[in-house]
Amino acid sequence: MTTVLAFLFVLGVLVFVHELGHFIVARLHGVRVLRFSLGFDPKLVRFVRGGTEYSIGVIPLGGFVKLAGETAEDQRTGAPDEFLSKSKWVRFQVYLAGPVMNVLLAVALLTVTFSRGADLPLFETSAPVIGKVAAGSAAERSGLKPGDRILRIGNNDVNTWNELYQAVEPHANHELDVVVLRDGARVSTRVTPDSQTKYEIGSLGISPVMRPQLLMVDPKGPAARAGLQRGDVVLAVNGQRLDQSGVMDRIHKSAGKPITLQIERAGQARDVTVVPEKQGENGMIGITISVFEVRRVDPTLFQAAKLSVRRNWEDTVRIVDTIRGLVQGRTPMRQLMGPVAIAQLSGTAAQIGWTALLELMAMISLNLGLINLLPVPVMDGGQIAIIAFEGLIRRDLSMRVKERVLLAGAALIVLLMATVIYNDVMRFLR
Repeated sequence: MTTVLAFLFVLGVLVFVHELGHFIVARLHGVRVLRFSLGFDPKLVRFVRGGTEYSIGVIPLGGFVKLAGETAEDQRTGAPDEFLSKSKWVRFQVYLAGPVMNVLLAVALLTVTFSRGADLPLFETSAPVIGKVAAGSAAERSGLKPGDRILRIGNNDVNTWNELYQAVEPHANHELDVVVLRDGARVSTRVTPDSQTKYEIGSLGISPVMRPQLLMVDPKGPAARAGLQRGDVVLAVNGQRLDQSGVMDRIHKSAGKPITLQIERAGQARDVTVVPEKQGENGMIGITISVFEVRRVDPTLFQAAKLSVRRNWEDTVRIVDTIRGLVQGRTPMRQLMGPVAIAQLSGTAAQIGWTALLELMAMISLNLGLINLLPVPVMDGGQIAIIAFEGLIRRDLSMRVKERVLLAGAALIVLLMATVIYNDVMRFLR
C-alpha cells in the first residue's frame, strides 16, 4: 500500500505541475481552456468552473490540458481565444511552460532538502584516486590499480568521483578508453564496465579511499569521556587500519578492555584510549560512525538554492549524455524505467523518509521536463520544433504533413512505452 500511495503522490504532483504550466501560460495569453485533467478517462471526479472542466481520471499515468481550437480537427470559429488564433510566439510559450515547470519543481524540491542540512560524502567532490579494486571486476581485468588517479574516461576529463560516475554508469558492456596517472606517468588502457543491478548501471568495480568518521558522539558515553569528538577520522584501532565495519566489530568485542583509536582531527593525528562499556552482548562507546568522511552542510535558503541549481545541472548533463548514448547505441535500453519501476522506487523512498522521497521526485521531475523537450512529435518538444521550423520557412506546414509527422511521433511513443513496460516486467520477474 505504501508503494501505491507513494507512486500516486509522486506522479500526481509531477503531472499536476507540468499541466499547470501549460494552463497558466495559456490563460495569461487569453487562450480558453476547455479541460484540465489529472489521469485519463473514465472520470472519477469532475466539476466545471469558469468555463473549464476539471477532472481526475481513473488511469493515473499522465494528464492533459485541452485548449480551445488546439488542433485543426477541432471545431474552430477563428475566435481570438482559440489556440491556433494566437501567434507562434504565444504557442511556443504554452508548449514550453510544462517542461519548464518540471525543471523549476526539481530545483525547488532539492532546495527544500538541502536547506535541512546534510552530511555530504567528501569523496564525491574529490579527485578520483582509486582506493580499492574489487576482485574480478572490470577494473581488475583492465589492469587498474589502487593509487591510480583517473584522468579521462572516453571523451570526458574526470576531476571528481561524481564526474567519474557520470562517465561510466550509462555505458555498461561498452568498451571505454581510460587514462590514469600512475607513479607520475600517464597510462592508457581500455575497460568495459560491468552491468550492475537490475537497471544495468555501468560499474568499473572501484571505490575511493574511505576512512571512517565519527558522525555523532554521545556526550554521556565512554567516547566523549575519552575526548573523542564529532568529525574525528578513525585511522586505526590498536595500530591496525580498519574500515567502518572493522572498527565497530573491534569495539563490540572489547567490552571492558581498553582500546586505542588513532584519530585525525584538524589534520593532526593523535591516540585516544577508550574502554567500551558492555551493553547486552556487545561493547559500546556511544558513537555513530560513517563509512566515509563527510562534510556537514547547513546552508541558508539562498545557498541551498545554489546547491540545488548546481546538482540539477550535473543531473541534466548526465541525462543528456544518457539520451545521447541511447541514440548512439552506447547505453543499454534496459536502463529505461517505466511506471512499475517508478512505483517501486517511490515506495522505497517513502519508507526511508520524506527527504528521500523529495529527492526522488526532483530527479523524476527533471527527467520528465527534459524528455518532454525532445523534438519528438506529440511531445512538447516536437510541437516546439514544428513551430520553429514553420517560423524558419515562413509558412505553415500542410495538415497532411503535420498528420504524418504526428502519427510517426505517436508510433515512436508507443514503441518507447512498450519498451519501458517490458523492462519493468522483466525486472519484476527477476
